[in-house]
Amino acid sequence: MHHHWDSTLRTRHPRRTLTIARDSPSRLLRCAQPARCPHCGNPINRHSTTGAHPVNLHPGELPTELVPADYRWHLASGVAYPAGDGSPWCRIAHPAVCPADTYFVDLPDSLNAIRRRLAVHTRRLIDTAGLTNLLSPPPPIPEDPGCRPQRPVVQLLYTHYLAPVPVEDIQCVAQTVRRTRCATPVLAPGTAPGRWTLMPATPRTHSARHLALPTRDIAVYDLAHLSCREQLRWRTQHCPTHAPPTAAPDLALADWEPFDPLVHHPFTATRLPANSRPHR
Repeated sequence: MHHHWDSTLRTRHPRRTLTIARDSPSRLLRCAQPARCPHCGNPINRHSTTGAHPVNLHPGELPTELVPADYRWHLASGVAYPAGDGSPWCRIAHPAVCPADTYFVDLPDSLNAIRRRLAVHTRRLIDTAGLTNLLSPPPPIPEDPGCRPQRPVVQLLYTHYLAPVPVEDIQCVAQTVRRTRCATPVLAPGTAPGRWTLMPATPRTHSARHLALPTRDIAVYDLAHLSCREQLRWRTQHCPTHAPPTAAPDLALADWEPFDPLVHHPFTATRLPANSRPHR
């Protein structure tokens, strides 16, 4: 039995382990993934949504009466929804108040006040060299068939995604027993790899209402030959150990970005990487 310095009894509280509920739509241990806006440097919270794209929300809650109905967001089980939930508080997407974004111009005075306050913080970061990315687009990556693509295009579940890093470096997003992010790659030893192939950037269509894109094929890391379970493991960005739904929670959102042939044109390659064979 242990006592404090004053002879009082030292009680031990049992340790509790946080787990993800089976019916939870998100495996994130935290409600949000904290980050900083790459354009203005202000804090943001990245939340998963019901769609393919996560959303960056302003960290603080705002009174619902100060936010127009079209700008309101609410959270349920860690998932962000673009609407109000009837409560007196709501959230707002960061681009609406980002001082570096000029798309949202017709805002009420209450939201303009938040934008001005964020602009002061951005100016302070610029003056102290704390903001290195000043709205300058990344330089185009030259095509080098002898090297591995730095941001490869991956096809899984019949959808093209842009990976954040080379395929071999895509890291699992789950939490380990040491409460750190798992360092095992998704392409773990012993798992079936994908196949490099040349395919169109978008499905070919003869509709006149679709924008005509270049017909030149691009290099794609194809995972379509894998089972549906394996493709879901890649989509959720888990290693084989953390692939089961009852495994550890996630510490980060999956880094996949839906591929846009116009926006992501600098990252596309028209030749297969070295030491790869085209799949027919």
